[in-house]
Amino acid sequence: MTTAPWRDPALSAADRVADLLSRMTLREKIAQLYGVWVGADTDGAGVAPHQHEMGDTVDFDELIRQGLGQLTRPFGTAPVDPAAGARSLARAQRRIVDAGRFGIPAIAHEECLAGFTAWRATAYPVPLAWGATFDPELVEEMAGRIGADLRSVGVHQGLAPVLDVVRDPRWGRVEETIGEDPYLVGTIGAAYVRGLESAGIVATLKHFAGYASSAGARNLAPVRAGVREFADVTLPPFELALREGGARSVMAAYNETDGVPASADPVLLTELLRDEWQFTGTVVSDYFGVGFLQTLHRVAGTPAEAAHRALAAGVDVELPTLKCFAEPLVAAVRAGEVPEELVDRAARRVLLQKCELGLLDEDWRPEPAETIDLDSAGNRALARRIAERSVVLLDNPDGVLPLGPDTRIAVVGPRAADALAMLGCYSFPSHVLPNHPGTPAGIEIPTVLDALRQELPDAKVTFAEGCPVDGPDTSGFEEAVARAAESDVCVAVLGDRAGLFGRGTSGEGCDAADLRLPGVQGDLLDALVATGVPVVLVLLTGRPYALGRWHGRLAAAVQAFFPGEEGGPAVAGVLSGRVNPSGRLPVSVPHLPGGQPWTYLQPPLGLAGEVSNLDPTPLHPFGHGRSYTAFAWTDFTDGSPGEIGTDGTHDVAVTVRNTGDRDGAEVVQLYLHDPVASVTRPDVRLVGYRRVELPPGGAARVTFRFHTDLSAFADRSGRRVVEPGALELRLAASSTDVRHSTRLTLTGPVRTLGRDRHLRCGTEVSEVV
Repeated sequence: MTTAPWRDPALSAADRVADLLSRMTLREKIAQLYGVWVGADTDGAGVAPHQHEMGDTVDFDELIRQGLGQLTRPFGTAPVDPAAGARSLARAQRRIVDAGRFGIPAIAHEECLAGFTAWRATAYPVPLAWGATFDPELVEEMAGRIGADLRSVGVHQGLAPVLDVVRDPRWGRVEETIGEDPYLVGTIGAAYVRGLESAGIVATLKHFAGYASSAGARNLAPVRAGVREFADVTLPPFELALREGGARSVMAAYNETDGVPASADPVLLTELLRDEWQFTGTVVSDYFGVGFLQTLHRVAGTPAEAAHRALAAGVDVELPTLKCFAEPLVAAVRAGEVPEELVDRAARRVLLQKCELGLLDEDWRPEPAETIDLDSAGNRALARRIAERSVVLLDNPDGVLPLGPDTRIAVVGPRAADALAMLGCYSFPSHVLPNHPGTPAGIEIPTVLDALRQELPDAKVTFAEGCPVDGPDTSGFEEAVARAAESDVCVAVLGDRAGLFGRGTSGEGCDAADLRLPGVQGDLLDALVATGVPVVLVLLTGRPYALGRWHGRLAAAVQAFFPGEEGGPAVAGVLSGRVNPSGRLPVSVPHLPGGQPWTYLQPPLGLAGEVSNLDPTPLHPFGHGRSYTAFAWTDFTDGSPGEIGTDGTHDVAVTVRNTGDRDGAEVVQLYLHDPVASVTRPDVRLVGYRRVELPPGGAARVTFRFHTDLSAFADRSGRRVVEPGALELRLAASSTDVRHSTRLTLTGPVRTLGRDRHLRCGTEVSEVV
């Protein structure tokens, strides 16, 4: 085989794969279409629902004689030293190479939602915190580091980013999303993809598509989104991440939309993804998603039927292990029930990707390093920067923050002294270590309490937990109130505990009935406020919670979305004033815990009005965030004339000046308002933004180049069109805090857009002397 054409790197990948496929048996081709999850437990309390049904006991040595497509989570299944894990993975790959006729290694994949989900690897802030930074360049830098760490241990594919757009904040996986706006999700998500792919790692977009639109905010529930919501909210982030990020894999979602499961939908996975968007990579199933076509969706009667439906729709790889794409598929093809052409199509895509990764070459794998550091000083410094930029100052009406250096501070709450309060459910300590009690976290995770004591060494800091995260226990209230009453200020650190499938208050399968703070934390906050001592609320959460109950009663409110291993010092830095808060809300903060779902992307009927007694207006809107300095927005220009064609551009510009006495960052946001359209449109929606960092007295000129393609939407026939008529562009500090606006009139015919449409707004920043 060493002299066969498919081994020749001088040939094109297509020619190499064509030659290889012509030599493979049916079993060998199908072996490229599934993974194996070595060491995964199918019993016990720690497994995912249905995992015990989907797991198969396999003879690994016998199985790999046919080859193997994927190795599932060699680092993300149990705590393993990184260097030892890299050596073990290299040995497993050599076994696979030696066992098969062709000597082709498997693709090893891992989760990397908020950092490499491995023991002793950096736990970065969760994606919702990335959204709060409004800083794509920083997210791209982080993803590049994550990709380099994955690459250093022999991993090829990362199962991230999540590009679901929040439609109901009660959904448990809100922490995994970037926000409630498709433009923010798409631009931040594309940056993550660029970073991961720059390190040679295959980025996997998920969950394609509609997963976050589940009815009742329940995990893995039916989706009833209309075609226009799907086209205008759900799909744009995926299109942007594919076109601008260059993602090489897509994960089919669990959900069904209008009765059609995503994993069995050829319109979604073939007609749209491949024919229209020209995607050439691989489509992988979400874990057990192919088998779920039989067991949960009931659109297949047998594993072979499930395999047929998924292959025909466009799923290429069954993850995490073999259930349907193995013996059931072999038998069905041999019986003439499944065309072998479908197997060939999927195997070709998998092998083309392996060719791109160098896995068809003789020198496919260098030996791993003797020592591997997955939590380097550089990683931690970057994790700190992201955490600091993601913290949102919601309110500070009386200037209680920053705290004085010698203040008497009572730190109260169940999240103050718990290191896991910083981490989301896909961080290794939260995701895997609960199944390995007694194993240390493997990374240093300062708590808010410890970080605040270090930040303010001259302050007198006392602590009381007050109550647990969830449950009815109020026995700690008395001590907490006493500590608050004897202090100058009380810092109440409340929020979520990340977990899986009901074992947390946030995370996969941890959906909320409403948006009250979990457990009795709201009652604890009431008791602290009743002392009369100024209360600073610090939230460490995976979703926004309703805060209207305390509006006007708090001295200040700070929101951090699971800010990672350096989140404690980041939050403490904001409280002390060392860090000037610059995060902006990627999701609205509701006023009331009911009346959901609600995001800011509402048409007129979704806004407050006289036809209902329920007012869904949020307490803090999308894009909101305060600072310890002030900014003036002056010299607005809107680029005459006010009429442009339906294929034109229009520039708007403003000068932003830091008028305060400390360094700070402003996020200039551009929103579109469409007064009249052929279908109802959101009252406002984000079409551009730019983060600007300025020293005291410093100023910058921010220019947006708006292309009319950004006003497009799906019309009644489903076409994406730009319509003539009036538009309004609004420069704003949030979706409701408008500083300048201009009206445009689009002239000319209705334009139907194709895949070459403009997806983002151009921005330029120049220094002003």
